[in-house]
Amino acid sequence: MIDASFGDRRDALLAALSPGARSGTGPLAQLMRGDGLYCVFQPLADLREGSIYAHEALIRGPAGTPLHTPDVLLQRAQEENLLQDFELLCVFIALQQWGVLGAPGRLFVNISADALVRGVALFGGASLADAVQAMGVSARMVVLEITEHERVTDMDLLRHALKEVHASGARLALDDFGDGRSSLRLWSEAKPDFVKIDKYFVRDLRAHPENLQMLQAIKGIADVFGTTLIAEGIETEDDLRALRDLDIPYGQGYLLGRPAPLPRDTILLPALDALRDRRVAVLPHLGQNVRPGILRNLIVVQAPTATPDTRNDTVAGLFKAHADLHALAVVDGTRPVALINRQQFMNHYATLYFREVHGRKPCMAFANHAPRVVELDCDVDQLVGILTSQDQRYLNDGFIVTDNGRYAGLGTGDQLVRSVTEARIEAARHANPLTFLPGNIPISLHMQRLLDSGTEFVACYADLNHFKPFNDYYGYWRGDQMIRLVARLAVTHCNAQRDFVGHVGGDDFMLLFQSADWLHRCQQIIEEFAQEALALFDDASRKAGGIWAEDRHGVKRFFTCTTLSIGAVRITPGAIAHAEEVANLAALAKHDAKLATSGLAWRDADADTDRTAGPGNAKAGHNGSRGDVTRAEPGSGNGADRPPPPRPGASLGGRRAAARAAMD
Repeated sequence: MIDASFGDRRDALLAALSPGARSGTGPLAQLMRGDGLYCVFQPLADLREGSIYAHEALIRGPAGTPLHTPDVLLQRAQEENLLQDFELLCVFIALQQWGVLGAPGRLFVNISADALVRGVALFGGASLADAVQAMGVSARMVVLEITEHERVTDMDLLRHALKEVHASGARLALDDFGDGRSSLRLWSEAKPDFVKIDKYFVRDLRAHPENLQMLQAIKGIADVFGTTLIAEGIETEDDLRALRDLDIPYGQGYLLGRPAPLPRDTILLPALDALRDRRVAVLPHLGQNVRPGILRNLIVVQAPTATPDTRNDTVAGLFKAHADLHALAVVDGTRPVALINRQQFMNHYATLYFREVHGRKPCMAFANHAPRVVELDCDVDQLVGILTSQDQRYLNDGFIVTDNGRYAGLGTGDQLVRSVTEARIEAARHANPLTFLPGNIPISLHMQRLLDSGTEFVACYADLNHFKPFNDYYGYWRGDQMIRLVARLAVTHCNAQRDFVGHVGGDDFMLLFQSADWLHRCQQIIEEFAQEALALFDDASRKAGGIWAEDRHGVKRFFTCTTLSIGAVRITPGAIAHAEEVANLAALAKHDAKLATSGLAWRDADADTDRTAGPGNAKAGHNGSRGDVTRAEPGSGNGADRPPPPRPGASLGGRRAAARAAMD
């Protein structure tokens, strides 16, 4: 047992290692026998509490020398064939320093799987625990962080070593999960207490939304194995808040604290401020691909089949027996090889002498040898490729459906079109294809996250006034330009880290604000839209202040230039439990906004009365049961108070109808 002074303990350790460690002449071997190696300590933070949870020991060589950095040290250890010896010595130095410091909290120490196996073989688990205790460190506060996962060649030896480590009271962690060397089998076999997520999946989440789904998947695996996750490489406040909101419990990175000779008592102030900010992070939106296998939801025609040797007379008999059969698949075993179109084949069969000449011959001469084959689990992009291809025979022939390459049935051109249509509808629920903004499902999910977090936020429903007549008058292309204008202005005036912009559909948008100045942002969106939207009207309409068009009832009337209304509802913690309730209140607030000259109105979720915008009392309106946000000149809001210019031949009834529908 290593229980003497520091020097004696190190000498005893070196004596147990290879001859190269004891007497090697290389620069690293000499350094290992000296006192130039030391550890620095980087904190690991509790992302829920904003406190220090543990430290990781990181080895360093003499400052100002080529052997200062860990990468060079490890490379040199490999060159001198001292890698495992060096790793075991690093563990010893880390524990010795930690014991001298008498620091509280857990200590994470790196060691490869091979070095761990060798260490247990040399000293045994009980001796290791005694040695750790002799250095003033409790074994239960030590976490051995397994690195170099790809070197695990003997799982039985590793399993024994891990059992010894667990018996000693120490904990285990897997390092850099997701770096290309990690193994789910090792995770399952080792049953680590902690898994560190590689920095690749943590950094710049807003620019790499696909990593968000990977983090959620890793979290699901951790839940299955009962493992605690630690996110590595946290360097920005945005990533820190996103990880906190994903409920990743612990984190490590320069934002939280850099490696230092002494352990830290607190994390760095910018990180602490970010964690104390309880506003919910706006997680990046991933344009969701429609789930594969959409053909499984449609009816696949379970039709009879032919073989390559089936006679033409038999094929004709099958078509006559199945009047609704549009085609016949030719299958060799379970593999489809051709497709016979009913109409084309029966036209040939009806010709003079066909039966006498070809009736007893194999059917392959009249089959399409390159039919369209679609897997049940294909994705929507493959189906779109079929629809847009130059070969359109599938519209008449249909196509063959396979399940993992085996014949499963037939599909029709109509089914293909319907599959793509349904898939696009499903995709639009996740991301609007016109603006590429999050659709209904991401809107609801983020809204529910805000409610569950207990944070205060403002839900705003934005809607265009007189958009339908504009769209009818100028056409859908110009209408799409106007909708994209709303999207651009909303995104521009929202804080990307705090505020969420979603596209419900058509000219309806949902804005979820955590920014304190949400009111000013909404005003800017409304005002800038009113200015920029005019460019979408022709000169005559701009001069007239609007257009003559039919309303929803087919009545010709005057519509003022399109403006934007925003109805807001302020949600306080605990006022509402479900996202659907928020959406309903926001829709009511939108109605209020359409009646307000400023185009902006709001409600409180727990108030019985609404708050509508009206001239003159912005401050009172922001705090009272009814409110006003801007002073609007007549005609500067949604146009309801602007009288239409005279139209030749307009009747009194027509003008009354226009007045009644002025708020459409």
